[in-house]
Amino acid sequence: MSPTVETPAVPPTTPSSFLGQFLDHLRVERKLARNTILAYGADLRPYLAYLAKRNVLLTEVGPGDLSDFLWARRGAPLKSSSLYRLSESLRQFHRFLKIEGVCRADPTVQLSTPKTSERLPHVLSVEEVSRLLAHTPKPTEHSLRFKAMLELLYAAGLRVSELVSLPCDAIDLEVGFVRVFGKGGKERVVPINRRAIHAIRVYRESLKISKDERVVQSERPAPGERSVRCAHPLFVGRAGRPLTRVAFWYELKKWARDAGLYKHISPHVLRHSFATHLLKGGADLRVVQEMLGHSDISTTQIYTHLDREAIKKAHRTFHPRG
Repeated sequence: MSPTVETPAVPPTTPSSFLGQFLDHLRVERKLARNTILAYGADLRPYLAYLAKRNVLLTEVGPGDLSDFLWARRGAPLKSSSLYRLSESLRQFHRFLKIEGVCRADPTVQLSTPKTSERLPHVLSVEEVSRLLAHTPKPTEHSLRFKAMLELLYAAGLRVSELVSLPCDAIDLEVGFVRVFGKGGKERVVPINRRAIHAIRVYRESLKISKDERVVQSERPAPGERSVRCAHPLFVGRAGRPLTRVAFWYELKKWARDAGLYKHISPHVLRHSFATHLLKGGADLRVVQEMLGHSDISTTQIYTHLDREAIKKAHRTFHPRG
């Protein structure tokens, strides 16, 4: 009896399998953030369902099919910014299919990009940030913790998710820097100022931490000596757990009201303010890009638009023919 020869498995070729491969590519090779990958999936699943309903194969998609799909999505209705993201998702997906040899041509080459209205981020003035940071309630463990978090958030331009998840060994208070793992696990090192260093020291002293844990902030290991790692969260709430992003946001709103600031404020407003104030002070755009952890400098360039808006406003206000 002749031995049975196993037939090699044929890789799946359904549209959903190609989508899965594309999302894996974004996660493994391009190392995009989880939320970004979820957004791509949310954009492309309705697209594949639309093609299936019209019996259009991925290999047969043309510019007309893409335009019809985008036009149909306009009736959702979708904001112009959402349509822009959707068209970008289609571009990236079809570009991937062409590179992988699934399709001979990329039908998105002729796809027109929906226009978006550019929204400049909200920022606080230097005076408003100073008022926010100068607010000094009665010193308690709770208020000292929030004061330290607030000073660090503005000093380093952190995302709130980065702030609340910082381990205590991410801070070097002697040299004055914080090591941050941002979107896609990308590491960056950002300097911090003396105010933030002082606020963190005061907060940590209020916790009455042990000498071993204090090594991170006050002792430099001798040459050849292993440093003591401190993996627990830098900022802890009840039961030693990290503060959540939502809890920090609510606390920020209350802190701002107590400081006499009643305009729109959020953790990201402080990050925008950090970048804008650096550029207005003469910082190089690429240096700011590195500190913010932006992979593309075009993302950082939005803050130069804020400067131009301030220049135009000053021109209109003070020029004799403004």
